[in-house]
Amino acid sequence: MDIIVCAKNVPDVAEADLNISDKGTDIDKEDLVFGINDWDNYAIEEAVLLKEKYGGTVTAITVGNEDDEEVLRRCLAMGADRAIRIEADDISRFDSFVISKILSRVVKDLQFDLIFTGVLAEDDYYGMVGMMMAEELNINHANMITALEIEDGKARTTSELEGGLGEVSLIELPALLTIQTGINEPRYVSILGIRKAAKKELKTIELPDLGISDEELSPRTIIEEAFLPPETEGAEILAGDPDKISSDLIEILKKKGVME
Repeated sequence: MDIIVCAKNVPDVAEADLNISDKGTDIDKEDLVFGINDWDNYAIEEAVLLKEKYGGTVTAITVGNEDDEEVLRRCLAMGADRAIRIEADDISRFDSFVISKILSRVVKDLQFDLIFTGVLAEDDYYGMVGMMMAEELNINHANMITALEIEDGKARTTSELEGGLGEVSLIELPALLTIQTGINEPRYVSILGIRKAAKKELKTIELPDLGISDEELSPRTIIEEAFLPPETEGAEILAGDPDKISSDLIEILKKKGVME
């Protein structure tokens, strides 16, 4: 069972004071702490669990600069066998279409039964790279996977649907799956794991060596402006007995034009 996991280095913005960059098209990431995309963390854990159960290899891959190798080192420490970084300097100039094109160009020459990506990327909250890769590679795919079993060369997957429902599919391999959080419990990266990771293969591929044309590297979507949400008034707490609260709520909804 040979598995490729696509991982991304993203900034932690949960408790950070955000500012718009000088270009006005993104947040200023200069002083932010970076780490592995949360969904990708579950993807690498699922890949390692399958390797431990069925044997095979796990290869982690990312697009970025030398600082982004930290994500690959984490993947190696969690149990991946090797890692690949496509040197792309500043990936903010690429959109999801271009990233999927770059990853697909590398992956198509590798041996794999499964490709995992996270459902979403924490920095832009796009969920397109995985599905675009599957189309580019012309392989079977399924999205938002919350459970996975391998049966006779096929993947039995459960995809998350609305309302707490799940869709079960039996998919011929090779296939690409986007992994949802909660499918497993990502392991703690130990000091021993980090030491072992330092001895594992981490290969760098230069972007020009992939033979991708300038036209293919041109983004299909362009962000013209990024801005922080406007500050609004705080929440209003309604007090009193249920009848009064209901009456006050109705009056508020009428004033807002939500109901007549």
